[in-house]
Amino acid sequence: MSDIYKSIASASEGLFRDNGSRFLAFAYPVETEEEIKEKVDALRKKYHDARHWCFAWRLGLDGSAFRASDDGEPAHSAGSQILGQIDSAGLSDILIVVVRYFGGIKLGIPGLIRAYRTSSRAALDHAEIVEKIAGEFWRLEFGYASMPAVMKVVKDMELPVSSQDFGENCSLRVRVRLSSKDAFLEKLSHIEDCRAGVWTSQ
Repeated sequence: MSDIYKSIASASEGLFRDNGSRFLAFAYPVETEEEIKEKVDALRKKYHDARHWCFAWRLGLDGSAFRASDDGEPAHSAGSQILGQIDSAGLSDILIVVVRYFGGIKLGIPGLIRAYRTSSRAALDHAEIVEKIAGEFWRLEFGYASMPAVMKVVKDMELPVSSQDFGENCSLRVRVRLSSKDAFLEKLSHIEDCRAGVWTSQ
């Protein structure tokens, strides 16, 4: 499996109107379920007078983590339509929320399907699609004597460093491309005073 996949570069919006109802679509690049919850909650607060806040998201290289919510709309008329647009575009690490203001006239299930599908598509049409490289964050702990060897691995493999601490002992947090993981661990195995573990904290 390739470690390259597609997402969006930044937030984007779309709008669809039908018989007085407004469907405001918001697409966001996300990487964790915590981020997703924060963004959905923020939209619920900002558009507190809306009728529904339907959403769908997909995360990860293989997109195996996902969810779709109809938020009170008829089953499969909203969330699965939003997810369908995400999948049609072949995207992951993305959240789309559609905020609905009811216009007083019921649209029926076919109308709702069209509205949620069209508004989601509009948000994606305004988004910049980018390639992402799947990776993991690793925490490295080592003594000062091992610093040159560790930093040589970081430099040679061009590993982005997201944090570092050079106190009594040394630690680094680096992002390792999935396709480079085996080579990374093999290089570290030759450094005696270096411990490595996947960084799990958000």
